[in-house]
Amino acid sequence: MNAKSILEQVMKQAASGQKGTGGLDVQDMVNRVTSSLGGSAGGGARRGGGDSSGGGVDMKSLLGGGALGMLIGSKRGRKMGGKALKYGAIAGVGVLAWRAWQNSRGDSGAESGGEAKEGRPMERLEGASREQRSLELLQAVIMAARADGHIDDRERALLTEQIDAMGADAELHDWVERQLSAPLDAEALARQADSPQAAREMYLVSVAVIDDQNPMERAWLDQLGHALGLDDGMRQELERQALSAG
Repeated sequence: MNAKSILEQVMKQAASGQKGTGGLDVQDMVNRVTSSLGGSAGGGARRGGGDSSGGGVDMKSLLGGGALGMLIGSKRGRKMGGKALKYGAIAGVGVLAWRAWQNSRGDSGAESGGEAKEGRPMERLEGASREQRSLELLQAVIMAARADGHIDDRERALLTEQIDAMGADAELHDWVERQLSAPLDAEALARQADSPQAAREMYLVSVAVIDDQNPMERAWLDQLGHALGLDDGMRQELERQALSAG
């Protein structure tokens, strides 16, 4: 599958969309935080500052007027750049989740050695490990987008069309179709996390997608946090990071 390529395009366009809101410069934040961890952001994060006219799907299509927009935006009357679509949390998911871990420990300095126990941030993964993490995060996004219980056949078709337009191969196309039909199971999703850092990232991207004023979506987030083994303090810190990123 080519989940890595798809997620990198989403992160790239999220960074461009966030910078267009006049808020936090996500790419600058990504560069600074990953530098403090002892290396530069790799893959899509490093390219995240590209303008929205570059390759890949336009974020306004993907998260605003397109298929995912129908799932997580337009049906609830959300506006582009509003609090429910947290661009920064998508664009900087790995470094924000790492920062949440550091803050929870009262650790203001860099501690790259913690990766041995906690797992590496997504932006610092390579090869098969990055592909697997990308798949985990895409799965979390789709599950969160479905959490309000409203998705019809037309919306499913539009979503797969958007994914295909971004260059999804046949295997990833079939995988997306399965995710749209599978039961919402927080425990099964949580089992995909291969490290504490992966768990934090899965929760963070879910926070970026859900509307916490919707009881069904808030309930899904709570179920997922419990299934991932995240305590209340960590969940609150991850949600704070998502809100601060915008």
